[in-house]
Amino acid sequence: MVPALLALAVLAGCASKEADRTENWSANKLYAEAKDEMNAGAYDKAIPLYEKLEGRAAGTPLAQQAQLERAYAQYKANDAAQAQATLDRFMKLHPASPAYDYALYLKGITNFNDNLGTLNFVARQDLSERDQKAAKESFEAFKELVTRFPESRYTPDARSRMQYIVNSLAQYEVHVARYYYGRGAYVAAINRAQAALADYRDVPALEEALFILMKSYDALGMTQLRDDAKRVLEKNYPAGEYVTKGRRTASDPWWKIW
Repeated sequence: MVPALLALAVLAGCASKEADRTENWSANKLYAEAKDEMNAGAYDKAIPLYEKLEGRAAGTPLAQQAQLERAYAQYKANDAAQAQATLDRFMKLHPASPAYDYALYLKGITNFNDNLGTLNFVARQDLSERDQKAAKESFEAFKELVTRFPESRYTPDARSRMQYIVNSLAQYEVHVARYYYGRGAYVAAINRAQAALADYRDVPALEEALFILMKSYDALGMTQLRDDAKRVLEKNYPAGEYVTKGRRTASDPWWKIW
């Protein structure tokens, strides 16, 4: 009886193991199949093929290519954490790779949120709790790319995205300041507006930061500081809508740079 049970267990174990259809494939065939899955948008199928290719073609340029394309597939599959890990490993293993600039660019892209500019906050969300870590990490990757590879084909786009990120981070601070001002937390509003003014230069959000600063000082009865903020606002934005109308009218979004 026992031997029979053992035999059944062995058979069940064997049956549960899927045959590796790629076992006898060449590296070139693996790459072609992975590319086909990528082109079809089947990223979940492409990723394991690139993993296999990286192992079989170890030590060759094709293995490096597989690693980069796996990172891109992970990014397209909305797995930014795995894409980042793959890229970090690539850059650690291949610091002299001619594709290092692309790796930096892709690392920036995986953290780049195309909706940063819209800042569609939920009405009741405490904006001070919103995490900006990904945007900052994206900026650092693009900054390294621009600094180390100024002639790279990816550098012009990286520069544009860096400006976009800076604008979004400054605007985030202003959104928080506006959030606090609207709830009567004037000291908190002042702190966030001042943070934007101290940390950023030449970005559209600073006009509103000065306006919120002026209004918050006024609400607290701090007339001298209010007048100081007003003078700075009028000097830097004499024709701005916060000076001429006391508000901003609908126009192109602040983040629209390309």
